[in-house]
Amino acid sequence: MEISEKLLCLFSAEITDEGDRHVVEIPQREVDTGSVEAGETYRVALIRADEADDSSDETPTQTSSAPSSEPQPPVEPGEIRYVEIEDIGKQGDGIARVERGYVIIVPGAEIGERVKVEVSEVKSNFAVGEIIEAEV
Repeated sequence: MEISEKLLCLFSAEITDEGDRHVVEIPQREVDTGSVEAGETYRVALIRADEADDSSDETPTQTSSAPSSEPQPPVEPGEIRYVEIEDIGKQGDGIARVERGYVIIVPGAEIGERVKVEVSEVKSNFAVGEIIEAEV
């Protein structure tokens, strides 16, 4: 299965029947992180849950040094994210957590700050993000 480089977010959701329409709910975290914005129009791809599980033997379009059985990092180099700094690491860098508790280290950030970062480095268990702008 090919995945577009333009992919903004990936999540699982049920489709609910609301009479004359069907609804797929976007998790609030996707809006909170700035991945999507209310009122905007997006393309949506649907993959049946049982078929998604069978795709593990397909060749991924992006290469990674992590084994295929390991979950892939939820961020990519160059990706822009809004994150909230939850903690300070041993070396004084800000720590933010995104999907599945994945850590983004943000040098120069303080606890409680909400910052826009560009991901500069991605490892299997953490990433480094450089501050583009801090919210006031």
